[in-house]
Amino acid sequence: MIDALIQGRIHGQPTQRNGKNGKPFALAKVRAPTTDGESQFVSVIAFDDAPVTALLGLGDGDAVAVAGTLKVGTWQDREGAHRPSLDLVAHQVLSLYAVRHKRTASQGEAPAAPRPAPTRPQHDHGGMDGEIPF
Repeated sequence: MIDALIQGRIHGQPTQRNGKNGKPFALAKVRAPTTDGESQFVSVIAFDDAPVTALLGLGDGDAVAVAGTLKVGTWQDREGAHRPSLDLVAHQVLSLYAVRHKRTASQGEAPAAPRPAPTRPQHDHGGMDGEIPF
C-alpha cells in the first residue's frame, strides 16, 4: 500500500452504500490527469464520516483532492490488454467547496472581499539602479 494524494475531477455521481454492519460508506471515481495528457481513473472508497460526507457532497466534474492509501493493480480489457488499476481508501477529501466554506466560516457570515493586486515596492538603490554593463 502507498500513501497517496490524488487530484482530479469526480467522474459520475458518488454513491452511498451500507456495509454488513449497517455503517454507510461512499464510492466514487476520480479522473486524474497524467503527464502525457491522458487520464487515469482512480476508484475511491471512504469509510470515515468526514470523507464520506465530503464525497457525497460532490457531483460529476467537481474538482477534488483525495488523500489515502493507494493500491496499484492491473486488469485485463476485452482485447486482452493489461491496464493499470488504482484503488484508494480515502482518509481525507478536499474540494473547492470545502475550502470556500471553511474560509467563509472562519471570517464570519460575509465572504471576504477580493484582495487588491499587489503593487511592486519602490526601492532606493543608492544610485546603483543603472544598467549592468555586460
